[in-house]
Amino acid sequence: MSSNQPIALIIDDEPDILQLLSITLGRMNIQTVRAETVKQALQHLSEQTFDLCLTDMRLPDGTGMDIISELQKISPQTPIAMLTAHGNMQMAIEALKLGAFDFVSKPIELPKLRELIQSALQLKKTQPKSKSTQQLIGDSLNMQQLRATIGKVARSQAPVAIFGESGTGKELVARLIHMNGPRHAEPFVPVNCGAIPSELMESELFGHMKGSFTGAINDKPGLFKAAQGGTLFLDEVADLPLHMQVKLLRAIQEKSVRPIGSSQEISCNVRVLCATHKNLGQMVTNGQFRQDLYYRLNVIEIMVPPLRSRKQDIPILTMALLRKINPQIIISPSALNKLEQYDFPGNVRELENILERATTLLDSNSLEADDLMFSSHTQTIINQKDLSLSLKEKENSTASSNASHSSASTPLYRGTLALDEFLEKIERDEITAALESCRWNKTAAAKQLGISFRAMRYKLQKLGLD
Repeated sequence: MSSNQPIALIIDDEPDILQLLSITLGRMNIQTVRAETVKQALQHLSEQTFDLCLTDMRLPDGTGMDIISELQKISPQTPIAMLTAHGNMQMAIEALKLGAFDFVSKPIELPKLRELIQSALQLKKTQPKSKSTQQLIGDSLNMQQLRATIGKVARSQAPVAIFGESGTGKELVARLIHMNGPRHAEPFVPVNCGAIPSELMESELFGHMKGSFTGAINDKPGLFKAAQGGTLFLDEVADLPLHMQVKLLRAIQEKSVRPIGSSQEISCNVRVLCATHKNLGQMVTNGQFRQDLYYRLNVIEIMVPPLRSRKQDIPILTMALLRKINPQIIISPSALNKLEQYDFPGNVRELENILERATTLLDSNSLEADDLMFSSHTQTIINQKDLSLSLKEKENSTASSNASHSSASTPLYRGTLALDEFLEKIERDEITAALESCRWNKTAAAKQLGISFRAMRYKLQKLGLD
C-alpha cells in the first residue's frame, strides 16, 4: 500500500460492521486498522496517528464517548465520527458537543458514509483563510476568544447557533466558520427567514415540482439543494413559523428533503448554521419555538459580543472601515473619541453607516467630530436636548428682559410643539427612506436603521406608515 494513503481507525464490536466499513474505505483507497473494544482502540491511538476515526457508540468495555474524549486530548486534529443506532439523535448530539466531527445512523447508508469520509479527509487539505479571518477585526479579549472558537467549530460538522444583537456580525461569523472548514470550496447559502413570506417558506427551502401548486410553472431545487456539499445559513431562524420548524427538524435529522409535490426524498449533504438576535430559550418556554429543534440547532452556541462591550476595538475597526469606504479620509482624534463615547445600539453595522454618511457629506479629507451623525433615534434625543436647552435659555432671557410679562412658558410650549412636529418629520423621512431602499422589507429596514423589528413596527404604527 502507498504510504500516501489515508489511514482510518474503525471501532465496532460487530464483525459484520467492521467488514463493511473496511471494504467501503478500501474502495475509497483508505487503509484501515480495526478495533473491537475501547482498550484496543486506545492502544492503536497511542501507537500511531490516523487521518480519520469511526467508532460505534456502545462497546463491550465502554462507549464511543470514551474514545472521543481521549482523542481530543492526544490528537484533537483527527476527525472522529460516531456510528449510532437509528433514531438515537440525543446521543449523536452529545457526541458532537464532546468534539465528534459528525455521525452516521445505523443501519449505515453507504452514500452518506462516503460523503462523511470525504468531508473528514478534506479537513487535512483545508488551509486557514487568514485573509478572511482578519475581517473579524478587534484585539479585545472577547474577540480573541471568538476567533479561537470559530477555528474550533469550523473543523466540525456540528450545527452552530450564533447569538448576538443586530449588527454585531453574525453572518460574518457564519461565513468564517464555512470558509475555514472542509466545505470552504462549496456554496455558502444565506437565507433570512424573516424576509420570506410564511406561505413560500417550504418552497424556498425544499423546492417544488412543476405543477405542484398554482404558479409552479417549473421545477425549483430549493435552498437546501443549492447548498449541497456546503453550508446553509439560516439567519433570523427565530422567525420560522411553527409548521416549518417541524419540517426543518426532519430535514436536519434525516439529511434529506422532499420538494413540494414530489413523492421522493432527496439526500442533502449540508451543514446548517443559524443565527438570531432573539432569546430562543425564552421562546421555547413561551411555546413559540420547538424545543426539539432548539436542541438540534443549538449543539454549539456562539455569542457575538456587542460593540459597546469592546470599545477598545472601535479605533482599529473605524480605521479598517474607512480604508474600505475611502482610503483618502483621515479621522481626527476628537472624532475617534466621540465614537468611543457612543454606545452603538446598531453595533458594527451602525458604525459603518455613520462613517459612510459622514464621508459622503465631507468637503475635505479630514473627518472631524462635528461630521459624525448618530442614528436617527439617538440623534433625535440629542437634538431634542439641545433645542430644548436653547428654548429654555431663550425663555430665561425673555423673562429677564421683560419682567412685566409672566407668560414666559407660552413660547416654550409652542416651541416644544413645533420641535416635536419637526423631529417627527425627520423620523418619518428616515424610516421612509430606509423602507424604500429595502423595497419596503420591514425587517431589512429595521436592521439598516439599527433598531429591532418590534421597535420598527411600533414606529410605523405611531407615524401612520403601517
